[in-house]
Amino acid sequence: MNAPAGFEPIAEVAADDRARIAFGRAGVHHNDRFLVSTRPSGEILLTPLASIPKREMLVWEDQALRESLLRGLADASQGRISRRDGLLDNDADQ
Repeated sequence: MNAPAGFEPIAEVAADDRARIAFGRAGVHHNDRFLVSTRPSGEILLTPLASIPKREMLVWEDQALRESLLRGLADASQGRISRRDGLLDNDADQ
Protein backbone atom coordinates (compact mmCIF):
# COMPACT_ATOMS: atom_id res chain seq x y z
CA MET A 1 0.00 0.00 0.00
CA ASN A 2 1.58 3.28 -1.11
CA ALA A 3 0.67 6.63 0.41
CA PRO A 4 1.41 10.13 -0.91
CA ALA A 5 4.47 11.85 0.56
CA GLY A 6 3.87 12.96 4.13
CA PHE A 7 1.06 10.44 4.73
CA GLU A 8 1.24 7.14 6.60
CA PRO A 9 -0.97 4.22 5.54
CA ILE A 10 -3.29 3.18 8.37
CA ALA A 11 -5.56 0.49 6.94
CA GLU A 12 -7.31 -0.74 3.85
CA VAL A 13 -11.06 -0.15 4.03
CA ALA A 14 -14.03 -0.99 1.80
CA ALA A 15 -17.16 1.04 1.24
CA ASP A 16 -20.39 -0.53 2.49
CA ASP A 17 -23.55 -0.94 0.41
CA ARG A 18 -24.37 2.76 0.94
CA ALA A 19 -20.86 3.89 -0.17
CA ARG A 20 -19.80 4.76 3.40
CA ILE A 21 -16.30 4.23 4.74
CA ALA A 22 -15.43 3.96 8.44
CA PHE A 23 -12.52 6.16 9.58
CA GLY A 24 -12.35 5.18 13.25
CA ARG A 25 -8.91 3.61 12.82
CA ALA A 26 -7.65 6.98 11.58
CA GLY A 27 -8.76 8.67 14.81
CA VAL A 28 -12.03 10.16 13.54
CA HIS A 29 -14.68 10.64 16.24
CA HIS A 30 -18.44 11.18 16.23
CA ASN A 31 -19.37 14.65 14.88
CA ASP A 32 -15.86 15.44 13.60
CA ARG A 33 -16.15 17.63 10.48
CA PHE A 34 -13.97 17.54 7.37
CA LEU A 35 -13.53 19.30 4.07
CA VAL A 36 -13.49 16.56 1.42
CA SER A 37 -11.24 17.18 -1.60
CA THR A 38 -10.51 14.88 -4.53
CA ARG A 39 -7.93 14.60 -7.29
CA PRO A 40 -8.67 13.37 -10.80
CA SER A 41 -6.65 10.24 -9.90
CA GLY A 42 -9.30 9.33 -7.29
CA GLU A 43 -7.33 10.30 -4.19
CA ILE A 44 -9.49 11.73 -1.41
CA LEU A 45 -8.14 14.23 1.12
CA LEU A 46 -9.97 14.91 4.40
CA THR A 47 -9.04 18.20 6.06
CA PRO A 48 -10.31 18.68 9.65
CA LEU A 49 -12.66 21.65 10.05
CA ALA A 50 -14.06 23.62 12.93
CA SER A 51 -17.39 25.22 12.06
CA ILE A 52 -18.39 28.48 13.68
CA PRO A 53 -21.82 30.12 13.84
CA LYS A 54 -22.43 32.63 11.05
CA ARG A 55 -23.05 35.37 13.63
CA GLU A 56 -19.41 34.96 14.77
CA MET A 57 -17.96 35.16 11.24
CA LEU A 58 -17.48 38.94 11.56
CA VAL A 59 -14.79 38.34 14.18
CA TRP A 60 -12.79 36.19 11.73
CA GLU A 61 -13.31 38.57 8.80
CA ASP A 62 -12.47 41.83 10.62
CA GLN A 63 -8.87 41.83 11.82
CA ALA A 64 -9.25 45.05 13.86
CA LEU A 65 -12.27 43.62 15.70
CA ARG A 66 -10.45 40.33 16.33
CA GLU A 67 -7.39 42.15 17.72
CA SER A 68 -9.63 44.29 19.96
CA LEU A 69 -11.37 41.21 21.33
CA LEU A 70 -8.03 39.51 21.97
CA ARG A 71 -6.76 42.60 23.82
CA GLY A 72 -9.92 42.59 25.93
CA LEU A 73 -9.52 38.92 26.76
CA ALA A 74 -5.86 39.45 27.67
CA ASP A 75 -6.81 42.41 29.89
CA ALA A 76 -9.53 40.38 31.62
CA SER A 77 -7.17 37.45 32.22
CA GLN A 78 -4.71 39.85 33.90
CA GLY A 79 -7.45 41.36 36.07
CA ARG A 80 -7.47 44.67 34.18
CA ILE A 81 -11.23 45.20 34.21
CA SER A 82 -13.54 48.06 35.12
CA ARG A 83 -17.26 48.40 35.82
CA ARG A 84 -19.51 49.77 33.10
CA ASP A 85 -22.68 50.55 35.05
CA GLY A 86 -25.70 51.00 32.82
CA LEU A 87 -24.00 49.62 29.72
CA LEU A 88 -26.70 47.03 29.15
CA ASP A 89 -29.66 49.05 30.41
CA ASN A 90 -32.51 49.50 27.93
CA ASP A 91 -32.08 53.28 28.00
CA ALA A 92 -28.26 53.26 27.76
CA ASP A 93 -28.39 54.51 24.16
CA GLN A 94 -30.59 57.51 25.00
